[in-house]
Amino acid sequence: MSSGTRDIVAETLLKSEKTVFMNREVLRSDYIPEYLPHREEQIRKLTEVLSPLLRGERPSNVFIYGLTGTGKTAVVKYVLKRINEYAKRVGNNMFLPVYINCRHESTTYRVLSTLVESLGGKVPFTGLSTAEVFRRLKVKVNMTGGIVVIVLDEIDAMVKRVGDEILYRLTRVNEELERGKVSVIGITNDVRFRDGLDPRVRSSLSEEEILFPPYDALQLSDILRDRASKAFRPDAVGEGVIDYCASTAAREHGDARRALDLLRVAGEVAERLGDNVVRIEHVKIAREELESDMVSAVVKTLPQHGKMVLLSIALAGGRFSTTGELYIKYREISRSLGLEPVTQRRVSDIVSELETAGLVIAKVVNRGRYGKTKEVELAVDRNIIIKSLRDEARALGK
Repeated sequence: MSSGTRDIVAETLLKSEKTVFMNREVLRSDYIPEYLPHREEQIRKLTEVLSPLLRGERPSNVFIYGLTGTGKTAVVKYVLKRINEYAKRVGNNMFLPVYINCRHESTTYRVLSTLVESLGGKVPFTGLSTAEVFRRLKVKVNMTGGIVVIVLDEIDAMVKRVGDEILYRLTRVNEELERGKVSVIGITNDVRFRDGLDPRVRSSLSEEEILFPPYDALQLSDILRDRASKAFRPDAVGEGVIDYCASTAAREHGDARRALDLLRVAGEVAERLGDNVVRIEHVKIAREELESDMVSAVVKTLPQHGKMVLLSIALAGGRFSTTGELYIKYREISRSLGLEPVTQRRVSDIVSELETAGLVIAKVVNRGRYGKTKEVELAVDRNIIIKSLRDEARALGK
């Protein structure tokens, strides 16, 4: 290793010691604070629903819904933690909470096996039928002799993949249990998710419902100030930074997670630049970085032809006047990469899917006797798309 390289490392490490943070973990979305501003009503309602746990009784199932970043998961974890602590103080050990993120454990087998393992059982990674894993779950619940509260976060991700049969079985499992009991808390960011469920599942899951409305800019400012006081060193956050982060997130559906990420990354930008105070210009840089990361993550999960349609728009400058023109470009790119193009109708459907994902804007235009068509343009920076699809673009010599 050269002395020049050692100097770069030493210089970087020295700079990192001059941190603006006291505890940056406070600004992460999975941090559960002792105080959750502007969610008192939801905390009270959920506590009331779950209070039978202290009497050894099974509480009603709860369906919790609201947009991303409205505090749903934080409130559920906070309330369960506090009830668990209180139950132990009064000698009630008959309550066991189990949390599962269904976006990570997105198959019926994985959800059921995770539940079994959380109760002390063992399930092989593959090889058993779901019926057998469900049987093992019932055995473990009965062995506890208590009440198992199952939290299924982002349940819409699981149902979209495997249907709602598992929800039906979990919400009706008490009919098959002799000693233990199960209560289910379902959490979703999709406010219309409940409407698509089987009526039997809907009635079982939604014995109680709690809606989490978006935060406004003033509420987000309160949340950020509370977290910033614990996350940053004194006087490390410049004037207007908190309000700027809050107003930016408020325009994007009142997403507290987005606001916290923005403030945290702004602090990290300030550190990289060797500044002792986080300023609005750092927030602007952080916003660009977060948008780039978010768009890239979405793009990488798209099906192959969705990527090709998006790349076609990006390489054409970000806009097409008609879907016909877009299709010609898409067909050319697909064939040059050795892919068999889909039909023009399917490309039109893909454009609608990309619009739902927030990647494009498609506007129907009436061209008189020539009929109707769609004007399609990117809703994000075209350079982010090209960077995210770098390999495909490079293969085209772009």
